[in-house]
Amino acid sequence: MAYTPEILARFDRVGLDDPAIGRPHPRAPADPRAFFREWLAHGPDSPGPDFFAFEESWWEGRRSPDILLVHYADLKADLDGEMRRIADFLGISIPGDLWPALVGAADFEAMKRDGKRLLPNADRAHEGGADRFFFKGTNDRWRGVLTEDDLALYEVKVRERFPPGLATWVDGGRRAAGDPRDIPD
Repeated sequence: MAYTPEILARFDRVGLDDPAIGRPHPRAPADPRAFFREWLAHGPDSPGPDFFAFEESWWEGRRSPDILLVHYADLKADLDGEMRRIADFLGISIPGDLWPALVGAADFEAMKRDGKRLLPNADRAHEGGADRFFFKGTNDRWRGVLTEDDLALYEVKVRERFPPGLATWVDGGRRAAGDPRDIPD
């Protein structure tokens, strides 16, 4: 996450002041493979929330009328279509002449270009500020970093924790799995 020392100190104070936490914020290893293995194991000192529990909670609520699951891979594949799906879900009507500008502004390259304007205080939270927050905007950045053994550990954890439909959705989104509301598991 590349948090600034000031933000980490704030996180530490919150953790130390809260009796339920009682410790400083865990630090992520600098090595990506070590971080991945810690993240996968998600022990009590692992950085961040439990990814698997987080995904499971949204999956359980996927049929609720006030929840719409949106996957980054679907946004990357068809930003216009996904934005229309989100607008329809929210009951938002957008004038046709405004739509291309909205889609253009939501494109990753535009957000990266305009990052300092969109997140004027990002440098207070992240080393490198908005440029670091809007880093690459790509999928599959793990290729060439993780080993086959790392990926096998991930697959075991996915099979242990996720029903097949959720596993497919997490891996590839709606285009790979179909509409989450229609998936039986």
